[in-house]
Amino acid sequence: MILSALYIFPLIFTYRFLILITLCRRNIAYTPDLVMKIFLFFVLAIGLGLATANYNYYRLPTALRPQKYYLRILTLLENPEDLRFAGTVQIVIEVLQNTQNITLHSKNLTIDESQIRLRQISGEGKKDNCVSSTSLNPTHDFYILNTCDELVAGNVYKLSLPFAAELSRPLKGYYRSSYKNPVDNVTRWLSTTQFEPASARKAFPCFDEPGYKASFVVTLGYHKNYNALSNMPVKLTKPHETLPNYVWCEFQESVPMSTYLVAYSVNDFSNKPSTLPNGALFRTWARPNAIDQCDYAAEFGPKVLQYYEKFFGIKFPLPKIDQIAVPDFSAGAMENWGLVVYRESTLLYSASHASLNDKQYLAEVIAHELAHQWFGNLVTMKWWTDLWLNEGFATYVASLGVYDIHPEWNSKDRESLSSLLTSFRLDALVSSHPISRPIQMVSEIEENFDAISYQKGSSVLRMMHFFMGQDAFRSGLKSYLERYAYKNAEQDNLWESLTQAAHKNGALPKNYDIKTIMDSWTLQTGYPVLNVTRDYTTNTAKLGQERYLRNTQISRAFRERCWWLPLSYTTQEELEFRNTAPKAWMECSSTGESSSKTISDLPNSDKWVIFNVQLASPYKVNYDAQNWKLLIETLNSDDYQTIHVINRAQLIDDVLYFAWTGDQDYETALQVTNYLQRERELLPWKSAFNNLKQLNRILRQTPNFGFFKRYMQNLLTPIYKYLDGMNDTFSSMQDQDEILLKTMMANWACQYQVADCVPRAQAYFRRWRSEPNPDENNPVPLNIRTTVYCAGILYGTDEDWEFLWSRYKHSNVGSEKQAILSTMGCSKKVWILQRYLEKAFDPKGLIRKQDSMLSFQAVASGQVGFLLAKKYLIDNVELIHKYFYPQTKIMSRLLPAISEQVITTTDLNEFKAFVENSRQFLRSVHQAVQQSLEIMLTNVQWMERNNHQFSRAIQRHL
Repeated sequence: MILSALYIFPLIFTYRFLILITLCRRNIAYTPDLVMKIFLFFVLAIGLGLATANYNYYRLPTALRPQKYYLRILTLLENPEDLRFAGTVQIVIEVLQNTQNITLHSKNLTIDESQIRLRQISGEGKKDNCVSSTSLNPTHDFYILNTCDELVAGNVYKLSLPFAAELSRPLKGYYRSSYKNPVDNVTRWLSTTQFEPASARKAFPCFDEPGYKASFVVTLGYHKNYNALSNMPVKLTKPHETLPNYVWCEFQESVPMSTYLVAYSVNDFSNKPSTLPNGALFRTWARPNAIDQCDYAAEFGPKVLQYYEKFFGIKFPLPKIDQIAVPDFSAGAMENWGLVVYRESTLLYSASHASLNDKQYLAEVIAHELAHQWFGNLVTMKWWTDLWLNEGFATYVASLGVYDIHPEWNSKDRESLSSLLTSFRLDALVSSHPISRPIQMVSEIEENFDAISYQKGSSVLRMMHFFMGQDAFRSGLKSYLERYAYKNAEQDNLWESLTQAAHKNGALPKNYDIKTIMDSWTLQTGYPVLNVTRDYTTNTAKLGQERYLRNTQISRAFRERCWWLPLSYTTQEELEFRNTAPKAWMECSSTGESSSKTISDLPNSDKWVIFNVQLASPYKVNYDAQNWKLLIETLNSDDYQTIHVINRAQLIDDVLYFAWTGDQDYETALQVTNYLQRERELLPWKSAFNNLKQLNRILRQTPNFGFFKRYMQNLLTPIYKYLDGMNDTFSSMQDQDEILLKTMMANWACQYQVADCVPRAQAYFRRWRSEPNPDENNPVPLNIRTTVYCAGILYGTDEDWEFLWSRYKHSNVGSEKQAILSTMGCSKKVWILQRYLEKAFDPKGLIRKQDSMLSFQAVASGQVGFLLAKKYLIDNVELIHKYFYPQTKIMSRLLPAISEQVITTTDLNEFKAFVENSRQFLRSVHQAVQQSLEIMLTNVQWMERNNHQFSRAIQRHL
């Protein structure tokens, strides 16, 4: 708990005196430690309950609780020079403890204090009240109203606050967005909201914490030429009292929900309704000239909503749901209850412009947001510490929903592997953090929205699903959702429901509980390596665990951690990869210490064993030399497919990680990756490329890159030819994974100039350039467009770059615009890349602020562009900070593409100096900076430890 000195010191002498009296009366020895403990107890009791003028704790006091909000807002969109809103909020407040003030949140709002009203509406001694004075705490966005008379516990009051503000330019709170109507070339303005995690306070005064659920009655005023949307259906619309051609639109009262889920928009969009038999009204909204791109979302959304009703066993609780594509949106999408907001590229789909990758990503995003309607909206975390309960669940359950509707996509395995690969990389850093992470300042909340909450959270839930089984898992979730519906919960509440279901279904021994197991995964940072050492004379294996870290300077003692590990395994004799249930458990002591475990009845010395079947749990496995030798022999034989495809991906990922840190040698690792010349499945290649791209970014800066390039050409040539190279054979492919494999392979083949890849890509680009109407007719196959565009720019002229830039300006499809932005950085011409960087951060330019990172990353990922992007960041950090202000946390996305390519101590020290000199501009991305510096350090370590060894090993495989 953090309390300011201003608050503490006036109390010290009073409380010390009271403590001494108490101690004397009870004959308890007086010690400074005991005094401090009792003192802190008193401070906590007072600080959490009642605010004083100097109240400086980061959480709201708990003396009051909102029951209902009546929110009335007039939005003015007609004058582009004066886009603003004004309104009144009436909050019905229940008093839980006597208090003389009301503390709530307000930020950047103008409040006419002469119009503030406070009256008691129920309870004993009903009488008038008023506000005598107000004060601000800008550190925590508190607006404190001191009342004329004490608010009495048990009574209910209604507080009325008028407020006004400019429609925000940053994409937070209640903000402006726009698009250009192609018919009259006039800019059309609209308003929308983005409140998560703590920006409702920028739109109206409120108790802006997730634990303060209340119902909302929203009324929007606007010009009659617009539409209005909010969380609930329209109740009535009537003319404005004084403004001609304006109307008031009142929406039905909402169910109880957190402020971050409140949403509303005033726009001139069109909608596409969907048919949901016996279900909620379902509509998909977009600007009128993009409504034809809503068909897929309007078809897929209702299907996945119905799947969740069935999966959770709970009907969607609202009478309607709208999903809307907004031109300017900082996140990918936001799950506001009943009004889900998306970027255009994550909701709109054009079959003639988007790849299969685009379509599948769009489905994942929609499924993710609609899963939140239960996990996050119906039951909400008490505080942002447990954000992962929202995001981890939505990520995992989305893969189940997409798989149910599109089983031919095989999305469940692919998304699960993606989550594992992503979280393994971040969580291998000392500077990572636990899934469930203490949040002690509102400014820390946004740092939680990362791969640990989303992808690692998803992976540990998948593990639990596997070891509990379908029936117990679903039964426990249903019980949890029903028990805490319209309320708030913590992860321990979920563990309790799941433990009861697991014991009832016999899915877990009675002496095991979910909390003990899962706390080892959610409350500590990192993940384990299971070290398997077989004894081939006794057919046993000794198992031990330790934390995996990329930083090899960290002592072994720091790695001594313990996780509860479900041990699934199979052997070369059994080949039983379908059963992911644990055959045994690796337990932790009550003090969190690990001990070794012995597994018996393993096969003879000529048969391998594989642990962690289908990568059911997020841990890595390292074997003794003989077991690796047996696995390598199978992989490099015609029997390689006897190993499950996910475990083939696992072996590649694990051995390349171990080789990175020196826990295996690169000779062993390359013997594993050699087998890829035989591989024809997507997932092992995905795992391989995830690792090989890291090596590529390092080695292309060294004299040894030629060896690596030849090795990659040897690996890629067989699969490139098998997939018929760059020929457009996509329409004849029945297997969707094969389409994705060919898409990915084209990109890598051209990168390493395999066979005719580059000439064919250039030919496609030239054909497109020769089209009389290139915006309407694009002969480049959809699934390889980014590869072709990149090759066209990399090997092309200035005119080629300008041609692609024109296509960006004329495009009406979000996913296509993003594809173009991501490839325009492929150039190796310094002046082009420098100009592109300047366009990316031009406040008046054509690249929307939400997409500027895409342009920067595109430049920084290139060999020439990396040096330019790094210099641009160092030289222009103040300009970039100003460009994004106040949403400067987005600057964290600038860093990965830079950090992954720093490989020398000199460059690392240069970046450290930059960080030190730019602290004022990087303050909001402290976590990302620390992670970037650690990645750079591990790259330097790799160069010092592995560069020569790797070079020698790879030459033996050419």
